[in-house]
Amino acid sequence: MTSSLPLVLLLVVLLAAVGLVVGVLALQRWMHRWQQDLAAVQREAAELAVRSAQVDRERQMAATVDAVVAVAADKLGSQLQLGTQHVDLRNSAIEGQLTGMTEELRRVNDLVVNLQKERAEQHGQLVTGLAEHARQSAELAVSAQSLRDALSSPKARGQWGERMAEDVLRLAGLVEGVNYRKQVAISAGTIPDFTFLLPNGWKLHMDVKFPIDNYLRMLNTTVDGERSAYATQFGRDVRARIKELGTRGYIERGETLDYVLAFIPNEAVYSFVHEQDPALVDDALRQKVVLCSPFTLFAVLAVIRQSVEYVALERTSDEILTVLSGFSQQWEKFSDAVDGLGKKLETTSKAYEELAGPRRRQLQRSLDKVDDLRSRAGLDSDGELAPALRAVGD
Repeated sequence: MTSSLPLVLLLVVLLAAVGLVVGVLALQRWMHRWQQDLAAVQREAAELAVRSAQVDRERQMAATVDAVVAVAADKLGSQLQLGTQHVDLRNSAIEGQLTGMTEELRRVNDLVVNLQKERAEQHGQLVTGLAEHARQSAELAVSAQSLRDALSSPKARGQWGERMAEDVLRLAGLVEGVNYRKQVAISAGTIPDFTFLLPNGWKLHMDVKFPIDNYLRMLNTTVDGERSAYATQFGRDVRARIKELGTRGYIERGETLDYVLAFIPNEAVYSFVHEQDPALVDDALRQKVVLCSPFTLFAVLAVIRQSVEYVALERTSDEILTVLSGFSQQWEKFSDAVDGLGKKLETTSKAYEELAGPRRRQLQRSLDKVDDLRSRAGLDSDGELAPALRAVGD
């Protein structure tokens, strides 16, 4: 009995310990479940809070959206009204612009029609002008050919050169017989075409004859070799003509200038001479010959006329000085005469003042005394008795 009691106690203790362990384990499991449930409840509470916040935000957003929609509706209504008014105004403006554009298009159409008419008229005038130009060109070609044929004669070329020179002289203001003479023989027996009369008796001769036969042949030919040959021969003719002018006695010591003018009556020929033989001008000057085209001759004649006018002005100035010298002498005589007359007038003035002053006053005093005596004698101004005295006498 004594030995089984401890075993029972031990068994009871073991059972109690086992029960305690089982209870502790069950309690732990329950606590774990309770914690899990609490966590789940907390999660659900958090989810509910989030959902509630979302619902609140959605409500606020809905209210905000409703307010915005209401304001937008009002704004949209106003904007629609303004838009309608703008559309009406724009439609009116567009209609006005369309009306103006229609009017402008009508004007442009009329202008285009008028331009087409004018272009047609101008085209007709242009065609007529071209036809007239063609006719004139043909006539000019015929005239040029006629002139070329006429210039083939040396006599005709001389007359043509003289006519050109006379035209230049007339344009320069020179007068025949006053400023120049035409084809008058000189002491050497030759006859220059023109002789210019310079101041102090000096003269300047000019010849207008110029060889252009080979120049015309060069223009008429179409073969290059012949053109070159004619050009070379023309240069030789010009040099021969310059040499001939130096031997015709146109330069006379003490009577003429040391140069003679050679007139080339065509600018094209003058230019060709310079191009063909650039040294020709210097060679001509060394032979006292000056080549002149119509333009350069006009410049030379302008210088001649200016020198003549200057000398005439100088002579006139000398005459004026001579006249002024005589005037000065006469002025001195006139001044002396005026001074003498002034002195005489001064003496006469003094004599007049003497007569009109003291002499008159002395005579006036005598007359006053006579008048006083006459008054006392009873005589009037005519020498008769006064009426009162006549009555007493009667």
